[in-house]
Amino acid sequence: MSRRVRFPSPEELPLEPEVVPAVGPVMFTARFFGGVERCYDFSALACPRLVRHLARALAGLAGVENRQKYVGTTDSYASTLTEFITHLAKTGDTHSDVDLEDLHPELLDSFETSLVARYGDSSTTPYLRIQQLVKLLRLVQEEHPDRLGTAMQARLGFTTVQAGQGRGRPLDAYPDALFEAIQAAALSDVRAARDRMLAGERLAAAGRDPAGGGWHGWTQENAAWYIARHGPLTGALRAEHGAMDKITDLGGIGRLNSHFFLTAYDVLAFVVLLMCQTGLEPEAACRLSADCLINPARGYVSIAYVKNRAHGQSRKALRVTDGGAVHQPGGLIRLAVRLTAHGRRLTGTDLLWTHALRDGRVIATFGRHRATTLATVKQAFVERHQLTSLFEASGEDAVLNLRRLRKSYKSRRYRQTGGLLEDFAEGHSPRVAAKHYADIDAHRPLHEEAVEKGLREALDAALEAPVVLDDQGRRLDTSAAEVPPDEVAVALSGDSDVWLASCRDFYASPFARRPGSGCPVAVWGCLECPNAVFTTRHLPAILSFAGFLSTQREEMTVLEWNARYALAWERITTGILPQFTGDQQATARLIAESHDGSLHLPGQILQGLT
Repeated sequence: MSRRVRFPSPEELPLEPEVVPAVGPVMFTARFFGGVERCYDFSALACPRLVRHLARALAGLAGVENRQKYVGTTDSYASTLTEFITHLAKTGDTHSDVDLEDLHPELLDSFETSLVARYGDSSTTPYLRIQQLVKLLRLVQEEHPDRLGTAMQARLGFTTVQAGQGRGRPLDAYPDALFEAIQAAALSDVRAARDRMLAGERLAAAGRDPAGGGWHGWTQENAAWYIARHGPLTGALRAEHGAMDKITDLGGIGRLNSHFFLTAYDVLAFVVLLMCQTGLEPEAACRLSADCLINPARGYVSIAYVKNRAHGQSRKALRVTDGGAVHQPGGLIRLAVRLTAHGRRLTGTDLLWTHALRDGRVIATFGRHRATTLATVKQAFVERHQLTSLFEASGEDAVLNLRRLRKSYKSRRYRQTGGLLEDFAEGHSPRVAAKHYADIDAHRPLHEEAVEKGLREALDAALEAPVVLDDQGRRLDTSAAEVPPDEVAVALSGDSDVWLASCRDFYASPFARRPGSGCPVAVWGCLECPNAVFTTRHLPAILSFAGFLSTQREEMTVLEWNARYALAWERITTGILPQFTGDQQATARLIAESHDGSLHLPGQILQGLT
């Protein structure tokens, strides 16, 4: 039996549901310098239509494909966006479907009022938040010029109604005594790390493979032998014939691995000392690459670094002294290159700083997915060196602040230059240097003294007799004005370096045939010259040359080697090296080994080798 099916008429069909407009993405991922990635997700906020436009503007501002942007700035804009949308949702004056057409000036003014009530009249935060929000809305307006009302477009022509820019109290420098104590503490820790890792190399040379002797084979020397050849000890050794129990008796994984890898504490000491010596930004000092030293010449070298917050060119270089001691920034970095080489090979990173964790893993200290801070060991640094009393005596909280170390270096530089911005504004515009580094509480006595001295000089200028000197530089007048001494050639300045030494006068050589001509001897002739001055800055080159002489002794006949190099070898081994301490020689040797040894040999020798 067939069954008749009845279809509904068009009038009986249900109405089609309305098409819901697509909101669009409210989440994006931005990549910043150094490979740092950050995901910004605004999907949980109210007003998704409006959020979509603001998020798109922020993505363009962050530079999704531009790795040179600073992550902190984008985080601040994201926080402003979130605060504004949260404020709209709380006011109740808007609905969830609010879009660009629904914006009006009163919403911005209401948000500004709430910020001032929250942060206070003296805070700069309300001005910063409104400034960022207005910038985002201006970017939205550029993309959709016809969707904002006339009143809203006029409101975007200025930033704030009541919030002032204000002026936060600038970060002050540490007192000199505290700054010097911190620098001395970091220096002692760096030397301790150097000595510990040198001891590890000696232990490894005296050890053998511990596998052959079972758990009895795990001596300190054999453990060092294992780490040097197979990498750090880890918890995985627990299953190997009770090896972990023996390793615990030897001091544990952390102590044994520390003979070949820096610890987080060591990295902090290196970074602190480098900042005390150079004034580098904390983020720049932490993110140095292993090949950051460039253009070495005449006792100086440049540190190539990245300043994330720099406007325009973020890649910069700082010229510093170079040499064979850790109190010279170039020597300190070369030492770090040498001590972190093993860790960099294991991690495959080109960043300078690596360290071993307690479980034996070796990581890039400031790698892509790790926070750029050493907060976990800062307190241990203060307590270990008993700096708490110094902090408290200075009225400070006993907390190590890397930014204040930079400010302290800048303060010392400011006083050394006598407050001349042209000399002091290194790495900054004169305006930034004056606002953030010169106008601080630590310089108030200096500024007051400068004003008093200026007034006194203005008075003296009208009364004092002129300064008169004779041909020998003696004073002939009665004026009280000070006259700076004549320029004196200082060997330690490095301005007259000639590879193995500093030359007091290159054009007054005792070997020249006529006065005024340049020194004619070979590059190692300085070893025999009375004009030569030797310092720790020259030790790496001297040790590299001594190694070259040893190699040449094996390749030449005795007569030929004696005729060419015997006197130079004698001067190095009996006249120069014994004058330096064992620590100085050890540091210089590590620095000489931090790169290819040919870096410390001049072209005259390299040409002969090739």
